[in-house]
Amino acid sequence: MLTTKIIKNIGILLKPRNVSDFAITIPNLTEWLIRRKKNVSFLSKEEARINSIFSKIPKNVSFIEEDQVNNLDLIITLGGDGTIIGVTRKCTKNSPPIFGVNMGNLGFITEFSKIDYFDELAKTLKGSFEIEKLPLYRVSITKRGKQTFKGNFINDVVINKNNISRMFTLSVECDSELIFNVSGDGLIISSPIGSTAYSLAAGGPITHPDVNALLLTPICPHSLNHRPLVIPDTKEIEVKFPVKESHLSLTLDGQEAIDIEKGCVVKISKVKNSYAKIIKNNDRTYFQTLKQKLTHGQRAGR
Repeated sequence: MLTTKIIKNIGILLKPRNVSDFAITIPNLTEWLIRRKKNVSFLSKEEARINSIFSKIPKNVSFIEEDQVNNLDLIITLGGDGTIIGVTRKCTKNSPPIFGVNMGNLGFITEFSKIDYFDELAKTLKGSFEIEKLPLYRVSITKRGKQTFKGNFINDVVINKNNISRMFTLSVECDSELIFNVSGDGLIISSPIGSTAYSLAAGGPITHPDVNALLLTPICPHSLNHRPLVIPDTKEIEVKFPVKESHLSLTLDGQEAIDIEKGCVVKISKVKNSYAKIIKNNDRTYFQTLKQKLTHGQRAGR
């Protein structure tokens, strides 16, 4: 999707953990944007870290709360896939596009390298760029019909024991029809974007991001008959547990963990009319990235 947009207010969102390159990258990027008459914002929770990097905070730099991010014209993330995923979980239809800069190794979602992203950012600031819409998925936990938790994910949801690795049983329904009862170490419910993460390590299939699907991947199932399953993402999934099961948890994108109480039901569905807008790097393709990630940079065989 090609977009034309005037970009004036820009937020720079950072990897939570300090990166050695930040001491150089953040001042250079900030000053580069200010020279182009842009307003630059950081999150208020990062103010101490930003003050430690700059000898003096430049003019046109401000600090905003997380709920003000959607008022920006552009978000630049400095980190990796985890950084951009943390931002996308809170996206809505009206959220600004995201320009992801990878401060480490090549990522699947972070489109631009820390070495040469300025040329592409300059093009973006002129207002003409191509975006890719990444779907968001909703998780809700209910108990006796009352909702106790609601959140979004873009990569995956993992259900497992939260205190010790021990086999337990769960049942999975699709649009109220039982799919299977599975005993094992847990279950991964993944989007196509997340198919190359935990799901792949657990034996799930690699799925192209253009496929509108959800992947159900059992973790170490007790029976070999329980294989990964791909279903349309238009379906609603329900996960239920025997009353005796306890000490269960649900993890969103590996970043947020929620305890599942006895008698709870977990529901997963695609979020309607909300998505993350990622600025594309037209010099790279999904399959190029896939080959590089799976071969660790070595040339893939035929």
